[in-house]
Amino acid sequence: MRIRWPRRVFAQVLTAQVALTTGVMVLATSLFLAPLGAELDDQAMRRALSIAQTTAADPNLARELAATAPDAHGPVQADAERIRTATGALYIVVMDTRGVRWSHTHPAEIGRHVSTDPSRTLAGRQVRQIDTGTLGRSARAKVPLRDGHGRIIGAVSVGIAYDSVRERLLGTIPGLLRYAGAALAVGVLAAVALSRRLRRRTHGVAFADISALLAEREAMLHGIREGVVAVDRRGRIRLVNDEAGRLLGLDAGAAGRPLEEVLPPGRTTDVLAGRVAGPDLLAVSGGRVLVANRMPTQDGGAVVTLRDRTELELLGRELDSTQGLLDALRAQDHEHANQLHTVRGLLELGRYEKAVEFVTEVASTQRASAEQIAERVSDPLLSALLVGKAAIAAERGVSLRVSPSTLLPDTVVDPRDLVTVLGNLLDNALDAAAERRRAEPFVEVELRAERSTAVLRVSDTGPGVPPELRERIFTEGWSTKAARSVAGEDATAGPVAFHRGRGIGLALVRRLAERYGGMARVTARAGGGAVFTVVLPEALAPEDASARGAPRDPEHPEHPERRESWKRRPLGSGTSR
Repeated sequence: MRIRWPRRVFAQVLTAQVALTTGVMVLATSLFLAPLGAELDDQAMRRALSIAQTTAADPNLARELAATAPDAHGPVQADAERIRTATGALYIVVMDTRGVRWSHTHPAEIGRHVSTDPSRTLAGRQVRQIDTGTLGRSARAKVPLRDGHGRIIGAVSVGIAYDSVRERLLGTIPGLLRYAGAALAVGVLAAVALSRRLRRRTHGVAFADISALLAEREAMLHGIREGVVAVDRRGRIRLVNDEAGRLLGLDAGAAGRPLEEVLPPGRTTDVLAGRVAGPDLLAVSGGRVLVANRMPTQDGGAVVTLRDRTELELLGRELDSTQGLLDALRAQDHEHANQLHTVRGLLELGRYEKAVEFVTEVASTQRASAEQIAERVSDPLLSALLVGKAAIAAERGVSLRVSPSTLLPDTVVDPRDLVTVLGNLLDNALDAAAERRRAEPFVEVELRAERSTAVLRVSDTGPGVPPELRERIFTEGWSTKAARSVAGEDATAGPVAFHRGRGIGLALVRRLAERYGGMARVTARAGGGAVFTVVLPEALAPEDASARGAPRDPEHPEHPERRESWKRRPLGSGTSR
């Protein structure tokens, strides 16, 4: 019948451990019995030798051997039997130099030659051995017998029954087996306990299932489009899948290293290390907006999942831009409606010249405001952003001012980055200025070029930023604004919302500034409010006007006199109505 090997992990471990424990106990018992038998043999031979030496040392025995003949009733036989009876030996044989017995357990053997060769003993040597003679197998010893002058006149041979040695050996086996059985029982119980623990830990799966689960795990971890990072209780990385490596910029060598060693200090590291708690935590890594969830494991470690929300965030910001455009169009629609009502009233009153003058003034004012922004900020995306934000500011009752020192005529390397920075700063400044009720809330924007460096400065008349929070506000996920109320979420859940989450704009601003090698900071504004300054080195690609020739037309935007006039011309709040 074929023996089937168990499939479950715990059953295989139990079977292997029981078999191993049994084998070890059998081997240990065998290794113990083998030297024990040899030791018992040696003890028996030593005992025989001791009896033989004691018998040969009796001076009367040598005199009796020399003075009498071999006789079953002689003095040699009597003395030998007396000593044999007293010591419990199997036999004591006294022989002369010819090998003729003078004493024996069986008197009929007296006068006959011994069955084994006594030459070594008669030559003066002591002999110890396990041998078989006329009385069977025995442990024997032979010593020479000397007279008073030291001459060898015979030999004494003493035998210990080997059955007694075997009995002693067999007598030790039950006790030895009891100890071995107790040790085996303890080993089996330990194996059972270990296998039960292993069964709970492995949930009763088979070895083949473990291999399949491992293969499925590797395929799943490296195939999903969600980052997975596993850390142990000491904060060392145990696992990084492909998506997590892409999102965090980690390579295969990150496994086994501490988080702080492979990731820069910041919120992302704090979230992965568990220093920031909560669901759907926002973080920014390398310009990417991530949503992290950390789940502790039983061994004290944790598994962190990362979702890339960058595209969703960009779509949300594009939606915000569209919404801002709609707000600007709505604000202009309201203002145009008011202007049309004014024109209609003037026409109904018959004041045609006044109506023409009003229309001309409004058109020239709007055109002049837009042209002034376009002249000072050459990039169309930035100037359009300022024009649109001015209309939104006017709708919210805030004046958007462009600083007289604003001048950004150079080509922007990546206008989208500057639009992101300026848009976030303006949104925050408008919210702060509108939040604080004062007579004339305003936001002032300054854009200027310092060779290839772009400097953006946005100040507002809001409540300002306390000194202790001026670094914290650039941390991703942190915001002083209330969370937005969205479908399926509670807007009162905390200071940070996770649908188009708050606390991302300023973090992105700082990350973009650091990517350019610059900086972003906030200071206090004289008279109340905050001033945000962002420096972006190498963000501009300046063109040398002297190399290509300056325009001769004074009305051309690149003419030096026209550029100086930009610096002298105040814009004030021309775009806010």
